[in-house]
Amino acid sequence: MHAFQPKLWLALKNYSREKFMSDLMAGIIVGIVALPLAIAFGIASGVSPEKGLITAIIGGFIVSLLGGSNVQIGGPTGAFIVIVYGIIQNFGLEGLAIATLVAGIILVLMGALKLGTVIKFIPYPIVVGFTSGIALTIFTTQIKDLFGLTMEKQPADFLSKWVAYFQCFDTVNLWALLIGLASILIIIITPKFSRKIPGSLVAIVVMTVAAYLLRQYAGIQGIETIGDRFTINASLPGPERIPFNMETINLLLPSAFTIAMLGAIESLLSATVADGVTGDQHNSNTELIAQGAANILVPIFGGIPVTGAIARTMTNINNGGRTPVAGLIHAGVLLLILLFLGPLTKHIPMACLAGVLVIVSYNMSGWRTFRSLLKNPKSDVSVLLVTFFLTVIFDLTIAIEVGLLIAMFLFMKRVAETTHVSVAKDVIDLSDEGEIHHDEEVLSLPKGVEVYEIDGPFFFGIANKFDDIMHNFGDKPRIRIIRMRKVPFMDSTGLHNLESLYRLSEAEGIRLILSGVNERVRGVLVKSGFDAKVGTANICSNINEAVAKAWQMSGEQSPNDKPSL
Repeated sequence: MHAFQPKLWLALKNYSREKFMSDLMAGIIVGIVALPLAIAFGIASGVSPEKGLITAIIGGFIVSLLGGSNVQIGGPTGAFIVIVYGIIQNFGLEGLAIATLVAGIILVLMGALKLGTVIKFIPYPIVVGFTSGIALTIFTTQIKDLFGLTMEKQPADFLSKWVAYFQCFDTVNLWALLIGLASILIIIITPKFSRKIPGSLVAIVVMTVAAYLLRQYAGIQGIETIGDRFTINASLPGPERIPFNMETINLLLPSAFTIAMLGAIESLLSATVADGVTGDQHNSNTELIAQGAANILVPIFGGIPVTGAIARTMTNINNGGRTPVAGLIHAGVLLLILLFLGPLTKHIPMACLAGVLVIVSYNMSGWRTFRSLLKNPKSDVSVLLVTFFLTVIFDLTIAIEVGLLIAMFLFMKRVAETTHVSVAKDVIDLSDEGEIHHDEEVLSLPKGVEVYEIDGPFFFGIANKFDDIMHNFGDKPRIRIIRMRKVPFMDSTGLHNLESLYRLSEAEGIRLILSGVNERVRGVLVKSGFDAKVGTANICSNINEAVAKAWQMSGEQSPNDKPSL
């Protein structure tokens, strides 16, 4: 499969009027659904609301134009709120632009190097752990606006936020709380009446009108709106130069890596879920390149990180979208809303947006999945809990890095535990083996010959175990046969271990024979020149040849040879 093959180019070859009408309807609905979410995610991330819309417009357009999925919808998502907010607090908007652009470059490289399939194998407990952690963090950040609390400054870390909230609960604004709770209620009950109209949009329209009437005609001024906190610029901004310097890039590289990994995981997860519904098959590498291109372009226009959005992608599918044209239309709808209805967004109450994000965080939390994973093996539970608590208490960058590290160590431990080394002397029982041999069920071995069989990958996790068994087994032999029929691959540490064994054996006058080496492992031996050292004649295709070679080296008559008639 090619690394870069946008689905749009393929879709347009057999495009029809029927497909366009279906995509048009889906694109309009997804654009309307994306409106409140883009605004809410932008504000929660620490930028002005139109920045969220700009991200959805430009990012969504690029993802659909170049992406490897027919139905993927790109834009800002809740997963990035925590990391984006932290970057802005520490490095400002310029730092966010640099981190996002660098993340885009990383994503493009990942796609070009065909790492799309690798990303899918990130352990599920890690994904659930940081997703649930992000959900709890988003919920925590919305408490101030949901309750209308009066605070001089909102602390950055999780625990300090809750301490500050409890200290300020005497400043609760009942009108803000009422609007927030009413918004949550509307979002919950709307699907019972209509699944076409998003509950978040209904909540924003109803609560905005209610807040406007309360302010204008009831004299209630305590309801904070977007316009009280932000100045809305209802136009597409021009490109801005991003100031690059290596010092800032080095500081922001961990954050950029987190954005890239999070974007890759969420996008490919969304595309995989979509495939399960549509029966289509996305191109992971093309999708990563498209996500990277979007994240390179969006910060130039002041936007925040872009990724595939599962909720909007499913909305697209459920409303008939089947080609990337629907995603392009969704971006166009958002652009028209920004240009012509942008000024109206200043009347949206902050408590209403907080209610929208409370529902988003609940849906993200996956608490049922989290609870079920707690019944899994202790190793999985430890990865889940460590990732979750690191996300909540510290930050997402540390959580992903440590979670991946723990998962890799646990994986290596499991592989090492399933890889065995067995030793045989005197005879080898072939009765239940699938390896090619003659009619014998037992092969006799010459005196002083030991057969070591490696069952599993010969990599750095098992190399030392093999070495210990080799040096701690009985008397010094004359010949060592290393059976490798069950070794699927060998890494540089395994090769180094084998070379060390050869040198020690040669110094002690012990001959070395390899048996059952597959083509992949043989290629590693040939490339390193090890085959020449041990002798190509001593690399045998099966155990019969290896044992016959050992009898030949011993100078004795093999009882395995059948007399000719």
